[in-house]
Amino acid sequence: MQKPWLKHYPPGIPTDVDLSSYTSLNQLLEESFKRNASRPFSVCMERWMSYGELDALSSHLGAWLQAQGLQTQSRVAIMLPNLPSFAVTMAGILRAGYTCVNVNPLYTARELRHQLCDSGATTIVILENFAHTLQEVIDDTPVQTVVVASMGDLLGFWYGHWITFAVRHLAKMVPAYELPLFNAQGTPRTIVPLRQVLAQGATKRLQPAQTSMDSIAFLQYTGGTTGLSKGAVLTHRNVVAAALQAEAWFSPALSRTGDIRNTNSIAALPLYHIFALTLCFLAIRWGSSMTLIPNPRDIPKFVQTLKQRPFHILPGVNTLFNALLQNTQFRSLDFSSLCVTQAGGMAASEGTARQWQQVTGCPMVEGWGMSETCATGTNNPILSREFSGTIGLPMPGADISIRDDDGREVPLGEAGEICIRGPNVMTGYYLQPEETRKAFTADGFMRTGDVGIMDDRGYTRIVDRKKDMIIVSGFNVFPNELENVVSMCPGVIECAAVGVPNTQQGESIKLFVVRHDPALSEDDVLRYCRDNLTAYKVPKYIEFRDELPKSNVGKILRRELRAVPAGQSR
Repeated sequence: MQKPWLKHYPPGIPTDVDLSSYTSLNQLLEESFKRNASRPFSVCMERWMSYGELDALSSHLGAWLQAQGLQTQSRVAIMLPNLPSFAVTMAGILRAGYTCVNVNPLYTARELRHQLCDSGATTIVILENFAHTLQEVIDDTPVQTVVVASMGDLLGFWYGHWITFAVRHLAKMVPAYELPLFNAQGTPRTIVPLRQVLAQGATKRLQPAQTSMDSIAFLQYTGGTTGLSKGAVLTHRNVVAAALQAEAWFSPALSRTGDIRNTNSIAALPLYHIFALTLCFLAIRWGSSMTLIPNPRDIPKFVQTLKQRPFHILPGVNTLFNALLQNTQFRSLDFSSLCVTQAGGMAASEGTARQWQQVTGCPMVEGWGMSETCATGTNNPILSREFSGTIGLPMPGADISIRDDDGREVPLGEAGEICIRGPNVMTGYYLQPEETRKAFTADGFMRTGDVGIMDDRGYTRIVDRKKDMIIVSGFNVFPNELENVVSMCPGVIECAAVGVPNTQQGESIKLFVVRHDPALSEDDVLRYCRDNLTAYKVPKYIEFRDELPKSNVGKILRRELRAVPAGQSR
């Protein structure tokens, strides 16, 4: 196959990663904990946790889980936001020899039921704020052990208790719940607070887990935009590879920090999301620190946190960067330490990227990946000074192949499905052999469902998701292209395009726009579109919104917009 990107790799970046240093992800954790015991791992609400504390607490939790009699590779669900308890729980599960099942805390009861049943998780660690959702479905799931965490856990005795009290009784953020102590068959359940688990685990010894690089580390569930979510099987090898790929790619930009351990990464994206999770393991490998942001939607409080100390890595999605740019206090921050602004999770818009560089002086670097690829797939060179509009080059050790519907590689410059192969790519979907078979080509490439074009340098440009493509009178219209153009229209904050049924054309384009200039009219937007887009790509309907529906990682939910009536024809 063609690999034009190898000739255009940035200087000093290897074309592959060496996984021989580790026998499992657990070895990476253990070595870092011992080497960096006295160094800070995380800060949350200005309360610090050291690597030594993470080592001890995760050992206690892992030992307690082992004492419950769980079999090797048992699945343990984690339903926690960005709190110190997340890393403790995740590391404890892995060190005990079990598989982490990351669960979105904002899941509905239906979504939670599906994930717990599909994964077969018998144990869950859950923040009490979300326990009422579990109550609705627990009898329909295999869950027999529930560890209930509170917001103030691991934030210090007095401060932690105050936070928990404030969340429960002042903010009233903990809906009433009652978890049944017996299942439908009359078997007792274990319902226990996290603090008690850690105290009991401190009296036990964590037994070394018999894990290998082929053991399952995570079941990372897809977004489920095309139906029920599927669990991507991520092995220890997959996660180690992804961390090493990110390290190889980011290191040139971080050389000016001196000791890499002094790097402060901002964890605003949720740690249960694959993008942030990979960067968490990278931080652990480095022995560097992370600033945990429990609620990134509270932009004023987020900005106040950024003021506290220098920050070097800020990963995010386009909508998060947009929200920060709209905050006047953010614009007054000291950005002199910012080395990496990593965009992913959704397409970055040129308009946002330009404004970001103007405000911060740090270019926004766009990459691409999926849950199935441990987030990393491609990335633009980290020292780029200009927004490329592409997703960059394949990461070290990864191969990208652009293929037609019959699985044949297309010539450079032609559109086709982006297919990927590499050590970071999942082994398949959990207990779904047919879905796994459909996901991979005969020569081991995973079909991503993204449509892209690779140029003669190996850079790939995303055209769109296959399922999001709009067909107007036989012409293919890719929403990402249209949205990127409209994002440059003066007065527009963000936008989204969807197809709506049209008896004459098959589909028409409807554009949803969030504006910061109230004087911006439909005619203004329409005129801009006509000036910058060919006729069949011009929206037929335009609707202004105060905000667009998003997932909790910031992806715009086009499927919700498709359900909106078309409105008045232009």
